[in-house]
Amino acid sequence: MAESGGGGGGRLCRRCWKRHIVRQLQQRDRAQKARFLDLVEAYNKLLEKSNLENLTAKLQAKSLDNLRGFPPRPIEETTDCFLGAVLGSAETTETLKGIHERHLAELESINGELAYSIYEWNLQLQAKDAELEEQRGRLAGLSGHVSELECEHRLLQEQVEELSRRTVAMKEDYVSLHQRYLQQDGEFRRAAERGLELLRCFMQKKAEAAEHRNKALERAKQDRLAKELKKAARTPVGIKVEPEEGKADEQKMLHRDTQGEPGEKAWKRPFRSASATSMTLTRYVGVFKGLFDFRMKRGSSFSNPSEERYYYIPSCVAACLPSRVSDEQEGHASEINAARFSPNSSVLATGGADKLIRLWNVAGGRMEKMKTLEGANGGITSVEFDPSGFHVLAATYNNAAQLWKVDDCRFKEVLTGHTDKVTAARFRATRHQAVTGSRDRTVKEWDLTKGACYRTIDVFSYCNDIVCCDTFIISGHHDKTIRFWDSRDPRCTQVIPVEGKVTSLSISPDQMHLLSCSRDNALKVIDLRMHNIRQVFRAEGFKCGSDGTKAVFSPDKSYALVGSADGALYLWNMETGKLETSLPGVHSSPVNAVAWSPSGAYIGSVDRGRKVVLWS
Repeated sequence: MAESGGGGGGRLCRRCWKRHIVRQLQQRDRAQKARFLDLVEAYNKLLEKSNLENLTAKLQAKSLDNLRGFPPRPIEETTDCFLGAVLGSAETTETLKGIHERHLAELESINGELAYSIYEWNLQLQAKDAELEEQRGRLAGLSGHVSELECEHRLLQEQVEELSRRTVAMKEDYVSLHQRYLQQDGEFRRAAERGLELLRCFMQKKAEAAEHRNKALERAKQDRLAKELKKAARTPVGIKVEPEEGKADEQKMLHRDTQGEPGEKAWKRPFRSASATSMTLTRYVGVFKGLFDFRMKRGSSFSNPSEERYYYIPSCVAACLPSRVSDEQEGHASEINAARFSPNSSVLATGGADKLIRLWNVAGGRMEKMKTLEGANGGITSVEFDPSGFHVLAATYNNAAQLWKVDDCRFKEVLTGHTDKVTAARFRATRHQAVTGSRDRTVKEWDLTKGACYRTIDVFSYCNDIVCCDTFIISGHHDKTIRFWDSRDPRCTQVIPVEGKVTSLSISPDQMHLLSCSRDNALKVIDLRMHNIRQVFRAEGFKCGSDGTKAVFSPDKSYALVGSADGALYLWNMETGKLETSLPGVHSSPVNAVAWSPSGAYIGSVDRGRKVVLWS
């Protein structure tokens, strides 16, 4: 057993377990030896008793032989005889033999049982040895696993200590950062208060500057008026005396001409006939001055309206296709870049490189100069009416956008902050918010009540035009892309590539389609629900004349209109996708912009040759 245990110990991999196994085997041997010691002693006693009984029988037989005169026997027989003599009779000997045989049989039975028990114990001992070996193997494996777990425990404990140290350091950093935050928050609040104070001062300065400029413009107008009056005073006037009965009629006619019929330009007919020259020179000058003041103060269909009339803006059921030129005039001193109809379709605004915005009263197929908005610091690139029609927003070459109030021709705000030419300026849903796009690669959102920019978007490329939806701003760029910007997210939400530099954008009244004009001489209709190009319009002869060429939808979204570099107007049918008509022969230079009245009755077009054309 010790050898088997030693052999099992030899199968262990580690030397440190050998001595432990030897000690365990020694302890097992001592334990097993102690268990079988009593059995061995009893077995030895039985053997000794059996031998003693054999010897006694021999001695008895020998003693009997000696007494009877038999020859001497071997010692065994002598012993038996001696025992027989001692016992005294042969029957006793037989009895003893029987008892001895029975005792021997019992001993043999007990010996067999003990041998079988020893065999069973050996089998159990071998099973226990195998189980012990298995347990020792498992113990060795578990000991290795315990060692690995102890190593992992030490590593985790070290990590916990490291994390504890880092936590303490981070806590200290947090405390210091919190203190710095509180300090900087206080500084920020003080800076915000200073900013508000500076903003108030800035707004006051801007208001003062606007008032000063308006006064300067008013003084310039008065100076021009005085010069015209002096010139009129120096002009010789013939006086002819007429009968008294004709004076009353002539005065009535003069009175009627000076007052004018409703919707009629009274200042164009200050004298109805030559008989009016019968007035004296002083009266002539007074009448002329009064008529000039009347021109400055009189009302018209746009200058002094009540706001309620703009709540009923005419809607277009079906746009009228232009077939003829209703009126054409030379509107500006240099090229014209922008044109836009007012919401009620009665006024056409045009802006050009001469830094002026002219308002034309449109009625009966005719354009009549109504007002001029002065004070721009640069050439006009775009013009926009607010939803009520009371204000005009324009983008200019001098890196700013300006806001005018129409009824008194006074500008209210100058929106500064761009670092390059402002190419587009649009109102949002109300007149209190606006969006501007510039070639400085930014789009800015403005609060017009404060005259301040509240958001700047970096748009990655020159911005040539912008349009506004309910929650989106769409910008067209020099890098041949159209980008969509969410008002609630500073990131670009969608990019649609086109094949040319984008020159203009126009959104349909239902805000479901977008019309873009690009330098690849094509118009593209984009589905704003799917964000893909739905239609592409091209025509033989059509060529985009500049980076600022404007194209528009008709008010009923049935047609797309644009002007070409050859001076013609091209009009496509949205339903069929084909060219509906082209209108050549009026403009002698490239058409920069077109405008379609919200009522659908008129179309306005402007070109580089300073011409404004009204189509009907």
